Amino acid sequence: MEPHPSQRPPDAGPPSGSGVSPRTLVTGGSGFIGSHLVEHLLATGDHVTVIDDLSTGRRSNLPAGHERLRFIEADLAGALSVLGPGERFDRIFHLAAAVGVKLVVENPARCIRTNIELTERLIEFALGHGPREGSPAPTLIASSSEVYGKADKTPFSEDDDVVYGPTSRTRWSYGMTKAIDEYLALDAHKRLALPAMVVRFFNTTGPRQVGSYGMVLPSFVAAALKGEDIPIFGDGKQVRCFVDVRDVAEVLPRLLAEPRAHGVVMNLGSDRPVTMEELADLVVRTLGSPSRKRFIPYDEAYSAGFEDLRRRVPDLGRVRAAVGFSPRFTLEQTIRDVADAMREGGGPG
Repeated sequence: MEPHPSQRPPDAGPPSGSGVSPRTLVTGGSGFIGSHLVEHLLATGDHVTVIDDLSTGRRSNLPAGHERLRFIEADLAGALSVLGPGERFDRIFHLAAAVGVKLVVENPARCIRTNIELTERLIEFALGHGPREGSPAPTLIASSSEVYGKADKTPFSEDDDVVYGPTSRTRWSYGMTKAIDEYLALDAHKRLALPAMVVRFFNTTGPRQVGSYGMVLPSFVAAALKGEDIPIFGDGKQVRCFVDVRDVAEVLPRLLAEPRAHGVVMNLGSDRPVTMEELADLVVRTLGSPSRKRFIPYDEAYSAGFEDLRRRVPDLGRVRAAVGFSPRFTLEQTIRDVADAMREGGGPG
């Protein structure tokens, strides 16, 4: 779907490189992480162009009528094809992707096409739409801890080997597609001089995240607010580390602005481990909920033969060395804020 002309105003902000304010493109900018990043960029003075087809994002996640925000509702390939040669960007954040374990398991073909084809198109666009004619735009490619697959190591560092299950288990197709995205970005940096970097997100959560696509914390919080049983898939002993999306949004521009990060893959998350059962208990305590825990076998929750990783903890040494990353939000505060956002939005779920 091509963007309507009304979505492409003639005056979309000052030209890139003018010294007035950065021109920034965010793909998937009305999604969970994207909308928080856009909010941060607007607060720091950027002129922001968002491209999103609203397949998983929400227009209501973004401010209405903001003078420095241009929103293009379209699929990414269509939008990029109609953005003219005069479109210049100081930086690009590529967050558009098919996300969530539930969505991946139910429609792996869609995830594969979305994650690989759109990243390839975005990189081609970034190579010629930088601050000056013919220059590349510094580009951050969003990846995922799913890239590590089911490798048996703790913590995961960026240069570790990756291990996937068989192709008959659609669970692993998402991690494979994000690994291909990383190859594309690193090749463009090495071979075509694109100032690109890759960020592997580890269980980012917070306000605006929804449980519809298999996101665990909003699912737990929604159940707790209703006083319903909290659904825990498997035995609840799986270990994850949750980072608040607001911490992530603040650090992404700093990472992309760091030349030493270009051509590099970086983990981004928290290194406070928690089991899924402990997370459910924490949600109940934090919200004062009467909810009980209900364990659901993987075969019932997803499909027969579903495989999952028992422990996923990141090594954050690289991102700390690059920009001094240190999360500000505790998991308890994130839980309270997710609950408040659900209440304000008309109820949990």
